[in-house]
Amino acid sequence: MPPAKIPLAGVIGSPIAHSKSPQVHGHWLATYGIPGFYIPMDVAPQDLRTVLKTLPKAGFVGVNVTIPNKEAALAIADLITDRATLIGAANTLIFREDGKIHADNTDGYGFLENLRAGAPLWQPANGPAAVLGAGGAARAVIASLLEAGVPEIYLTNRTKIRAEKLKDDFGNRVTVVDWAQAGYMLENANLVVNTTSLGMVGKPPLEVPLEGLPQTATVTDLVYTPLKTRLLDVAAQKGCVTVDGLGMLLHQAVPGFERWFGTRPTVDAATRDAVLR
Repeated sequence: MPPAKIPLAGVIGSPIAHSKSPQVHGHWLATYGIPGFYIPMDVAPQDLRTVLKTLPKAGFVGVNVTIPNKEAALAIADLITDRATLIGAANTLIFREDGKIHADNTDGYGFLENLRAGAPLWQPANGPAAVLGAGGAARAVIASLLEAGVPEIYLTNRTKIRAEKLKDDFGNRVTVVDWAQAGYMLENANLVVNTTSLGMVGKPPLEVPLEGLPQTATVTDLVYTPLKTRLLDVAAQKGCVTVDGLGMLLHQAVPGFERWFGTRPTVDAATRDAVLR
């Protein structure tokens, strides 16, 4: 009897060399003794369709998709989950045996799982969330927070029209606040989320005034380079519960790994260490 095919998966983006996903999945493959590989692939948007149609023939069972291909992947997929439709982008693709591509978005799931792990006392219904940014990550965060039962979301973005578009998509539980007023919207927040790249290594700082940040707020930053951003540092000094962004990357990877390799992995200290090494 010939040996079974070795399952292959990977991450598609452009650029992609910076991605931590290969370390995450490589760690789990080794931990669970699974004969498989997870490969980073630099694919330009104009080549995405050709690549996605070809990979299953080479033994791939699925891929993650990241910038700038997440929206395009949704258009190429044959089957799309409700949450991927709502977010308007896919980050996880499953290549089915019948030849169809199944698209999902696990960013919101990863965000919530990370938040619950890092701030177990946080209760969605206890007050509004203040969300900074209106890009793809913000869409995933807002969708997951509304589903979890957050009563209201204050949303601000440097380009206000993008925030207004999200309000149009998600409804009247979202209130748009001018970027110049962002500091004031933190005052009543039960949760504060930075979904922008501001504060990341190599990016401009997040210069939103933090004087009004209440001690009772839970504060999380999707940026994880550095792990402790200025937002998290100031919040911790005020006595807030803080949650870094690395866990979101780890938790969003769980559903894809399970679908591709047949084992549900655990996000633990060893998983974090594998990425931080």
